[in-house]
Amino acid sequence: MSPFTLLKQGRTIPLGTEYTARLIRSDDVDDLIAMLDNPNVAEYLFFAPAPEEVYRAYFESMITDTEESIATATWPESPTVIVRDQQGRFMGMGGLAQVLMLEGNYDVGYQLPEYAWGKGIATVLCHFLTTLGFEALGAHKLAADCYSRNVGSYKTLEKCGYLKEGCSPAYYKLENGFDDRLYYGLSQADYHNLKTDGFR
Repeated sequence: MSPFTLLKQGRTIPLGTEYTARLIRSDDVDDLIAMLDNPNVAEYLFFAPAPEEVYRAYFESMITDTEESIATATWPESPTVIVRDQQGRFMGMGGLAQVLMLEGNYDVGYQLPEYAWGKGIATVLCHFLTTLGFEALGAHKLAADCYSRNVGSYKTLEKCGYLKEGCSPAYYKLENGFDDRLYYGLSQADYHNLKTDGFR
């Protein structure tokens, strides 16, 4: 049975040799809120910081959809994956958000707690989400965006084969000025070319 089939069933699967991945559950919410409450994590997230009740409402809706999808053997509308180490410590989250009115188009996103930075987890997770999107969900196009100052985020995308497709200058308002919004994307055709070149 393929790892994606097990994931779809709500099972935990290996993510590399040191980590595991599974779909989001209600017992993940406290870890997610603690991550997003860290100012260093929230620095380049337009939706953070936010009140705890906002986070809980958002994640509980996502969890309900995930539970219903597992029960009916279908993928959630926007699959969200939780990463933990072999001891069960929370190491991050990532997801594919289906673009409204555009079947086959997904936005890729990932966030890690500060203690998980610098371990290569974001790259492993982005690679996993990319493969999930094209191999399991039949995606036509995956896209992502980030602050131009968030070097780690766009370097992760580039390592996974995403191409820079645009820039919106001075898009994000910061405490001391503005920052550009960078747009990255990967088409199904480009993904298959990457596979031919050794992308696994």
